[in-house]
Amino acid sequence: MNTEIIYEQPLNERVRTFLRLAHLFRLNDHFMSGHTEWDIRSTIDSLLNINDLISRTDIKNEIIKELDRHSKTLNSLKKSPGVDLKRLDLILGDISNNIEELRDKNCQPGLLLRQDELISTVKQRNAILGGSCNFDIPAYHFWLNRPADQLKLRISEWQKDFRVIKRSIFLIINLIRNSSNPTIEKAEKGFFQKSLEQNVNCQLIRIIMPNDSIYFPEISAGKHRFTIRFLLQEDTSGRPVQTDDNLDFQLHCCIL
Repeated sequence: MNTEIIYEQPLNERVRTFLRLAHLFRLNDHFMSGHTEWDIRSTIDSLLNINDLISRTDIKNEIIKELDRHSKTLNSLKKSPGVDLKRLDLILGDISNNIEELRDKNCQPGLLLRQDELISTVKQRNAILGGSCNFDIPAYHFWLNRPADQLKLRISEWQKDFRVIKRSIFLIINLIRNSSNPTIEKAEKGFFQKSLEQNVNCQLIRIIMPNDSIYFPEISAGKHRFTIRFLLQEDTSGRPVQTDDNLDFQLHCCIL
């Protein structure tokens, strides 16, 4: 059991999109490990959500730009004392390989999924609440009742298009998350505010709280500062309220 809860707040649209994609990829992995019709349905739905989010933006170029930025930053650290050059070269190699694959003209994430007639029908029906019910799409009902190993083999084919996106997203997020120097801060009467350094590009704010804490943070961030209010919600039927207590918390300002 986790002894801590981590809360995150992205500070730009690119990182926000990457975190949402990471969330959807985790859902997809979770449902893919199941064997029931409902696991397969949820796996397909999560794949469609991934494809929709990717289709809304030029995700390949966004990822390439971010990987390029990280590559330049990490290369500049090679002459810094105490740097693990072997580990650094491995990370730079991963970045380079992902960029090369993303730039390949044959890299078209989601193409196989979009070209599949059955999945296109499911996507259209998903716009209606309960629209993928058995009587709505008998072909889908038939397909879902094929042997699980056959279904997973087909789903794995659809997932191939997304693998470089998935690898790159998690690589970027891990680099960002590991780029902070954590500090212990105090919220006076449940409130904390901190200015952001103008010459430092803060990408992500992370707050770590004990798992048994009765408070949770609400983070608001702008270009120059961010604020944190620690809230208490004793019952989900009522609104959260800011605590009057003073409390300590661990703060990570991720700047890579």
